[in-house]
Parts: sequence; structure tokens; C-alpha cells
Amino acid sequence: MRLRNWQMSLAGAGRRIFSGIQPTGIPHIGNYLGALKNWTKLQDDNKSVLYSIVDLHSITIPQDPKILRANIYKMAASLLACGVDPKRSILFQQSCVSEHAELAWILGCGTPTGWLNRMTQWKSKGKEKGSQFLGLYSYPILMAADILLYGSTHVPVGEDQIQHLELTRSIANTFNTHYKPIFVEPQAILGTVPRLMSLRSPTLKMSKSDASEISRINLTDSADDIKLKISKAVTDCISAVTYNPGERPGVSNLLRIYSSFSGMNIEAICEKFIGKQTVDLKIELADLLITSLNPLRECILNLLDEQNALDAILEDGNLRAREIASCNLKKVKQVLGLS
Repeated sequence: MRLRNWQMSLAGAGRRIFSGIQPTGIPHIGNYLGALKNWTKLQDDNKSVLYSIVDLHSITIPQDPKILRANIYKMAASLLACGVDPKRSILFQQSCVSEHAELAWILGCGTPTGWLNRMTQWKSKGKEKGSQFLGLYSYPILMAADILLYGSTHVPVGEDQIQHLELTRSIANTFNTHYKPIFVEPQAILGTVPRLMSLRSPTLKMSKSDASEISRINLTDSADDIKLKISKAVTDCISAVTYNPGERPGVSNLLRIYSSFSGMNIEAICEKFIGKQTVDLKIELADLLITSLNPLRECILNLLDEQNALDAILEDGNLRAREIASCNLKKVKQVLGLS
């Protein structure tokens, strides 16, 4: 019973949702379908929702300051255009709430290095030449701090983020056991949208880090950009439209995109294209994307022309987030004997 009282003191009544996204510029359709569209829906069913532009995570690799600042605005505009409502959620910039970094240090002091050594991203990226920076190694602790700082009960994640959430739960449990049961061990909210793959390498996830611009559809791509990228999407030498992710990953990826934006199931789409060729699928898919994304594109571009308004929204969100964060960090410090 004592554990529940402590948890509710941090989380407040009911569920508290937290999620963050790095300011990598304009999101692509994989970001939109896999995360941002669901963020909008979560506002409908939950009274306490926080969404953060996690800019501290982006500096684990060197950044051009001007580009980073521009990307923060682009991400803020994109989130608002996709339906994040500052009246129903708290939208804020991570680096403007210093409690994130302070809690990350506290949690890091009790996190075994062996846990970090097992993280998949460190195993893959940490071995790359010039990538062995402390930030890349320890950022999962900052991610845990992002979540635990607000008493978050639920976190929307993709399958590739489950390991990070499990680490967060382990860090919370260790602290609760060693000191007092103060942290909530958050639960995952798993998305139901199939992962979208690169248009150029359909066995790899669609990603902003891909050097090829034509590997992804961004939310502000023009009609000509979309037609070009879809036309150049890698398929295979078979002209028929069939769904077989193992043997035909390229065509299968296009069918998943079509399904996600049309609402049709993949079987019905394949029936629609019986007797037609892959090129016909590409033409119709491009038209579907242009129609679906144009309202988002126009809204994002309009918001980017109103940087003062974006500043005001972020400043208000930063203040509201800081009120929760400072209160909860004070409780953590009291448990530690720091105050």
C-alpha cells in the first residue's frame, strides 16, 4: 500500500503518458504513423500527457548549432500540425527543464555499466570509428530520467524501444529497493502500425539517419518529391502486385504504406491490383500520399512562418513541465538526503 501511495504522489491520479522525439527536422511518414498519429489519440483518453522534444539526446553526435535550432522549430511545428494540442498536453523542450540532466546524474550513480554494455544501440553504434563518446553510451540513463521524472505510468514505444523501457524499469526498481519506493515502473503502450521500411533498402527501417533523401517520404515533401521517391522505390523484377515480405520486401513495403493511408487491408489492395503492375501501384500510392499529406504540409509550413508563436507554446510547456519536474526531483533529493 505504501508503494502505491508514493507512486500516486509522483504520477497524480490515473495514468500519466510521457514520450519524446529527437529534433531531427521534419518527420517522415514512418514517424507519423508509428508514433505521432498515436500521440494525438492518447490526448483523447488521458488527462495527463507530456510530449518532449528531446534535444539533449540529439547532441550525442556533433551538431551544427544553427541546424539544431532550426530542427527544434521544425519538430515543434510538425507535432502541432499532426495534432498535438498544447491545451490537452504539455509540449516542451527537454533542455529547458534542467531537472532532466540532474536526475540522469543521480540515476547514473546507481546504474551498473553492465546494463549499458548490453544495450543494442551501443553494441552497434559504439563500435563505429569516432563514435565512442560518453553521451552515446550513457544516454539510456537520460532516457530513463526523462520518463521517471514525471511519474509516468505509460510510455508509447515501438518494438525497438522496449529494451530502453525495460532498463528504465530496472533503474526505477533498483532505486526503490535501495531507498524508498518513489518511482513508478512504467508500462509500454505498443503501437499497432506495421513498421515502414526504407524505399531504397526495404529490409531496413525508414530512418532520418539514412543519407539518401529518396529513402523516405517526409511530411513536407512536395507532390513532385513524392512522385519521384515512390517511382524510384526499390521493388523487384516481378510485375504483379503481391504481398510477401520475405521474398518481395519492396512491394510489400509499398502495400503497407498504401494500407496505412487508405485504411484498406492488404488483401483488399492486392485484389484491387489484380491484372495490374507494380508501376500502377506506385502511381496510385503517390497520388494517395499527396492527397493525405498536403494538409499536414501546408500546416507545418504555415507554423514555421510563425516562430514567435512557436516560442510562446514551447515556453508555456517548459514552465508547466518544470513545475512537475522540480516538485518530483525535490522528493528524490529528500530520499537521498541531499535536501
